[in-house]
Amino acid sequence: MREFPFELKLCTHLEATTERIIARQIGAGVHAPSNRVIDVLCVEPGPEFAARTELTSERIPAAAIESDVGVGEACYWRDAFDTSSEYAREVVERAVEIGFYERERRGGREYVRQVARYPDWFGRLIGIENKPDLAAPGDLETQLRKDVSLALVDEVILATESYVTRAHLNRIPETVGVWRFDAEAARVEVVREPTPLDSEGAGTELIDTHVGRTDVRVASAASKEKRRRRMAERAYGKGWRSYDLPGCAAVESHSGGVPYCGWKDRVVNPANCGSDCPGHDPADPPTVDWEAERDDRTPWVADPTGRTRRQSGLDRFG
Repeated sequence: MREFPFELKLCTHLEATTERIIARQIGAGVHAPSNRVIDVLCVEPGPEFAARTELTSERIPAAAIESDVGVGEACYWRDAFDTSSEYAREVVERAVEIGFYERERRGGREYVRQVARYPDWFGRLIGIENKPDLAAPGDLETQLRKDVSLALVDEVILATESYVTRAHLNRIPETVGVWRFDAEAARVEVVREPTPLDSEGAGTELIDTHVGRTDVRVASAASKEKRRRRMAERAYGKGWRSYDLPGCAAVESHSGGVPYCGWKDRVVNPANCGSDCPGHDPADPPTVDWEAERDDRTPWVADPTGRTRRQSGLDRFG
């Protein structure tokens, strides 16, 4: 099976069998976040998860959380950010828009405060690397060693459709768990349990490799904690249905958002659908309410206080 449908079917399985927040394609580096992208990130609810669902369905900008804006006395917006005025203004506007900040005016100046304390809402982070066919592993071993040495997530798991041999197990870090996932039967066989990583301590991040040299940087415990929060927030706002269905009459939504093509009789990647396909039948894209699907199937809450639902532009707030 191709990696994209394998990934979506694994997401639907995890969504149906756990209470975790499930998201796809989440940056998992500290000094170089885009250097390592986790296929599937599972976020376990923490002690104050209910308080997070009451705040907003959106991802809260990291700069809004990390600023000096608190829940007590409102502060002058510009003094609360250690960044440019232009970026600080964008963050304030977005935080107000999604309901995380409220503002007031005093003597012609704008002051802001958090509507509620940012909660301790998430627990363990579990990273899953998908490799349906272990006969074509690509850079799998390096990817997994990056995850283990940095220990940004609490557990790392390899999910595959292949039969797993001892030779396969010997080529990946022994702390990495291994699942054999039957996508058609939606069944997971645990080949090896993952060993918990030291996510609360410092880690070593592989930045780049050259002939005869590997560039690494130490990631402090504090920097990892900040990145973990950003990853959890990203997952909360994004989910795993991060694509649009194509405008083709042959495509429909299955299992709460999986793009299925009747002409090809399989799950397809919308990014590869288009007029060059022999089965392409131009039509309006299927009408699917992604947020309603997610709200119905997960502990995430789409519209906790009647605020405006997801809008574009959030991704620029790292």
